[in-house]
This record gives sequence, structure tokens and C-alpha cells, in this order.
Amino acid sequence: MLQDRKLGAETLEKIKKENVRFLDLQFTDVLGRLQHVTVSTSSLSEESLVEGIPKLDGSSIKGFTEIHESDMVLLPDLNTFSIVPWYDTNYKVARLVCNVQMGFGKGNFSRDPRYVAQKAEDYIKSLGFETSYWGPEVEFFVFDKISLDVLSPFKGQSYSISSKEAPWSRGEDNYLIRFKEGYFPAPPQDTLMDYRNEVVFTLENYFSIPCEAHHHEVATAGQCEIDMVRDTLTKMADNVVTLKYVAKNIAYKRNQIATFLPKPIYGDNGSGMHVHISLWGKDPLDPVPSLETIQLSNLFFDSSDEYAELSQLGRYFVGGLLEHSRALSAIVAPTTNSYRRLVAGYEAPIYIAWSKSNRSANVRIPVYEKGEKNASKKRVEFRTPDPSCNPYLCFSSVVAAGLDGIKKKIDPGDPVDENIYSITPERKKQLGIRELPTSLKEAVEALKSDSDFLKPIFTDDLINTIIELEMSQYTQVSSLPHPYEFYLYFDI
Repeated sequence: MLQDRKLGAETLEKIKKENVRFLDLQFTDVLGRLQHVTVSTSSLSEESLVEGIPKLDGSSIKGFTEIHESDMVLLPDLNTFSIVPWYDTNYKVARLVCNVQMGFGKGNFSRDPRYVAQKAEDYIKSLGFETSYWGPEVEFFVFDKISLDVLSPFKGQSYSISSKEAPWSRGEDNYLIRFKEGYFPAPPQDTLMDYRNEVVFTLENYFSIPCEAHHHEVATAGQCEIDMVRDTLTKMADNVVTLKYVAKNIAYKRNQIATFLPKPIYGDNGSGMHVHISLWGKDPLDPVPSLETIQLSNLFFDSSDEYAELSQLGRYFVGGLLEHSRALSAIVAPTTNSYRRLVAGYEAPIYIAWSKSNRSANVRIPVYEKGEKNASKKRVEFRTPDPSCNPYLCFSSVVAAGLDGIKKKIDPGDPVDENIYSITPERKKQLGIRELPTSLKEAVEALKSDSDFLKPIFTDDLINTIIELEMSQYTQVSSLPHPYEFYLYFDI
């Protein structure tokens, strides 16, 4: 990621003009957790902003380097400069999202998730496309309190969730939200409208991230959704990381807690992150493109397609998603808790199929609008991801699968317009419907046997690191006695 000195000089001038005292340098580890180091602006120079700041011990970051190669450099993307509004104005703080580089001039770090996203964008262009647009629906919970007792495994573990919206709440002045009835209730049942307003205001006015809408989601106990305006791959991954950062800090300021855990509540819907994708530019399948095709256009739209106005190229993209859905699960649903969400009965997509309106399929083609005037809105919705994923790796793996479908002209087969949850096993077999993995271990095994489609973007060492980290987590969770096991078996 090369940046000119002019941009460095402009950023230094902005720091002085805004009286910024500290600069927060942010990046994610392989699993997607936000990390940071804060430097005094008095120590900054134009050179350090442009060439990188040597402040990272990579051996201390999960999934990064070994101890013998731990010196790393943070290279800030100066276009991500934003004032962080919740710190004391006496020591104003700004943040910059960073790429991670190896020390001693060795260049980009192969397992840096943001670098992987940039490689994905380069790969898109190498195949003849101009760009891609991404629109994730980020769902999460905001609780009033959560109590954990997990650090004493020899005496057992437990957790407790408090929410004034929840049916188990004992408050006398609360309008409770029943299980699975949290979609779009108006205040006072929706207690978090003002919270979401503040999150969206902060995203738009401090971090320059435009949002389309926000609302209460289906689950009780404070399930939220915030939808950002679509953007290109790396920028949208930056935006998802920023949304999580803002949502957590504003909840903290209000003495609440935001969590992007996919399934914190038994018996109710979990949090997904449905991802909407479109490819734009020249159609590489057209050997003699017309002038209209050469111009930037949405290549997933085809007005002649009577089913969903989805182009043949879009169908091949869908074919790639379906072909690699099981392997993708390890990256887009990367926690043991993700597979508590991916169960029948809670609008979660557990079946590998595609359709235009069917939310029981894991790939959907939204058909809210119709016709040429809405061509820019045509997209493919991939419903498997959840908000626990690393968005840089999620988007990169999804586009790798879709592009593999385009390159190989993978036919997605006929769409399934039936409620897959209710049809018989025989009918599913007849339609060729497979299931997503039911555990993180199963997802990792699928990734082990189907990872070649990732290799134009992901290095082998990154894929192996993902497998190693996730299997370690699976083993940790599976080896501990579960509280519900006591309920089932204590009197056996």
C-alpha cells in the first residue's frame, strides 16, 4: 500500500489543525478482534505516517508471527483518519486503520487480514472486473448486563444475561418483547432506538460511514441491526470493524454491553451478517463487449431473466458460493457458537440452495425492485456469515468462491422456492440440497478438503493458521463439561 508524501503532509496538518494529541493505530488479528496501539502525535513525522510506525510485537498477536520474527511495522491508511468522539477533548484522539508489515523492509505480512482483502480486490481486477460492492446486514445484541463465571472450570461454568426487554426480566415498568417477536416493534418496547441513533450519528459524522437504516431485530433482549450504505470490499470491511468498535464503546458509555456473539440466547434467533454482493465493470464472458458493457455497470443484472433478473454471470457466481459453502463456513462462521445459530427454526440458513425470496436457502436473490431503473440494486445475498467473523477474510473468501464459479462456469442448478425447513428428506435429496456443517470441527474439515478456490488470494500459511486456531477453540469448548449436561445427566 503506497502513499505519497503529500498525503502524509496533509494528515500532519490535519492533526495540528484539530489539535489531536494521540493517534490510535488499529488493526485486526486473524480471528477479527480489533487491536491497537496509541502513539503521541509529538513523535510523528511525515515519513513515519507514509512509511510505517515500528510499534508491533507480532508474536503477541494471535495468528501472527513466532517470537523469532516478531518485529513488525504498522502502516496507517491515511484515508481512514477520524476523530474518536468519546475521549476527553483535552487530549483529543484520532484513529487510523493500519496494514501490518514485516520488519526490516520485508514488505506485506501474508496473514494480515486487511492485506488479504486488498489482494482480493486486485484479483477481482485481474479477471477483468472493475470493482465489487458489499452491503452486510450487521446484527448484534445490546444487553444491560452480562455476568460470567467461566474461569473456574473445576467448579463449573455459568452466564447470566440481563435486559429490560427480555421476557425473563422482572422489572415492573417494562414492555417486554416475547421470543422471536422483536422485529420492528416501536418504542417503548424497542428500548434501543436512541442508542442506535447515536451509533449511526457517530458513524456518519465522525467516521464518514453513511448508513441506510437501523432497527430492532427478531430476537428479544436487545437485538439490533444497522445497515451501512454499500461500498467496495476493503472499505466495507473497514466499516464493519468500525461499526463494531463504535457499537461497543457507545454501549459501554451507556453502562450497557454490545456483543456480536452469534447465539447468546437459547430459544430465540441468533445474529447473522447477511452479505450482499455485486460485481461491476466489463463482462469477461463477453468476447466482443458492446459500448454499454465497457461502461461501468452491474454485471449481476439482466432484464431478460424472468426469474430474478439475474445474469448468467451472476448465476455462475451463485454456483461458486453453493459449491464451496461448506468450506466457506469455517471462515464466515468461525466460532463454536456460530453453529448454535445455524440450526432449524430460527431463520438461519442451514441448507445449501438458492432462491429469489426464500430465506430458508443460504443464497438469496433479493427482488424488492424490478426493471432497468433498479439495475444498480441487483445483488446476491449470502446468508451464512455471522458477525463473529473477520470481515476482511469473510468478504475475501466469499468473492474467491464466487469468482471460482465464474471461471469454471459452475451451474447453480434450479432455484428452490419451497420452505426447505418443512420438506421431507426424500424431497431434499431429489432437489440435491446439502446441509451446512453442524459444528466448527465439521466446517474446518470441509475447509481442509476444499481450499484450492481460496489460493489466488489466501496463502497456505494463512489457511493453516485459521485451521489451527479454530480447532484449538473447538477442543477447548468441547472438552469442558456443559451446565446443561448436569440437567440432563446428573441423576443418571
